Amino acid sequence: MARRAGPPDGGWGWMVVLSAFFQSALVFGVLRSFGVFFVEFVAAFEEPAARVSWIASIGIAVQQFGSPVGSALSTKFGPRPVVMSGGLLAALGMLLASFATSLTHLYLSIGLLSGSGWALTFTPTLACLSRYFSRRRSLATGLALTGVGLSSFAFAPLFQWLLSCYAWRGALLLVSALSLHLVVCGALLRPLSLAEDPAVGGPGAQLMSLLHEGPFLRYTVALTLINTGFFIPYVHLVAHLQDLGWDPLPAAFLLSVAAIADLVGRVASGWLGDAIPGPVTRLLMLWSALTGVSLALFPVAHTSTALVVLAVAYGFSSGALTPVAFSVLPELVGTARIYCGLGLVQMVESIGGLLGAPLSGYLRDMTGNYTASFVAAGAFLLAGSGVLLTLPHFFCFSAAASRPQAPGTEALETRVPPAKAEGPGED
Repeated sequence: MARRAGPPDGGWGWMVVLSAFFQSALVFGVLRSFGVFFVEFVAAFEEPAARVSWIASIGIAVQQFGSPVGSALSTKFGPRPVVMSGGLLAALGMLLASFATSLTHLYLSIGLLSGSGWALTFTPTLACLSRYFSRRRSLATGLALTGVGLSSFAFAPLFQWLLSCYAWRGALLLVSALSLHLVVCGALLRPLSLAEDPAVGGPGAQLMSLLHEGPFLRYTVALTLINTGFFIPYVHLVAHLQDLGWDPLPAAFLLSVAAIADLVGRVASGWLGDAIPGPVTRLLMLWSALTGVSLALFPVAHTSTALVVLAVAYGFSSGALTPVAFSVLPELVGTARIYCGLGLVQMVESIGGLLGAPLSGYLRDMTGNYTASFVAAGAFLLAGSGVLLTLPHFFCFSAAASRPQAPGTEALETRVPPAKAEGPGED
């Protein structure tokens, strides 16, 4: 196919946005609503909270740690067959989990198998989307990731209702059926060939170059710290509210309130990321800091009004940081290296996803409440926002540095004649 000089900022890219919308809903919407199953698993297997927390944590960690595999396979075979295969694995894991007789079975089915399927779907889809957009990348990413907010709003009460009607085994069977729709999401993806692709070399050369770039490494550390505390409310907020005397259904509904705010935050942040001049890193630092503060304040809120306000604040800020986090990466590594860069970031930040929820559960078992858990989660996000201050051009307010350009991109665009960037195969 003909190579384009740069991303088309539209065209079939909007179908990729649609695919990413449903894909993010079926991956992170399920993960965020899995706290509804948390109490059921504790009662069914009579295990402490820390051990049950490993189910979601292993799934998150495998999804992120396996992202380089999904990236490498997408580079070789294209994102479409990789994402479709991931959808089958995700559904199979949930199906096998419905027959579990111990936590080990859930670790292997949901954590390992479904997590592997999510690893083959999320990163290739977001990387494919990033290659289709440049000027409107933050908005496109924000629209794609609104699927997480909508599904979190719908899935939390839906899963609670399924638990009351079919118990946890029947509910997992239906979640498996939902996960099969990831196959359809993968079928909508279409690879895009850019002029700068040959200059960056294969996956091995890209990996070595990224490991020698200080800004990329610091950005990876920042996202790892942010990721450690990011998922805590979606795993333990329902249990925290039940400790305060809330009934299960209203507690699950509060997650839906946070999900609505999350949805608004993603769209607003995506629009602001493209509209406001300056590096997108500044917005990411702002939203990360606000998320950390709202998390740290959860233990001091006891009234329903205060908890709803904090849920809205957390939902908006945590939703707002997500699209800009993915928009910063192409500015650091360039669109040609986005598959490798995003996969590597997801792999390293899996350390945070793996340790966050079990650490929160351990603190709950040691102290008898979730106060230390939420304070520690907020501290991790504040630490990550501090690392973002060290990225290039953060304190530069000149127009030239408003959108840092990846090395070599300008030279490539000047070498490719405009006529070769157009043609029937441009998509």
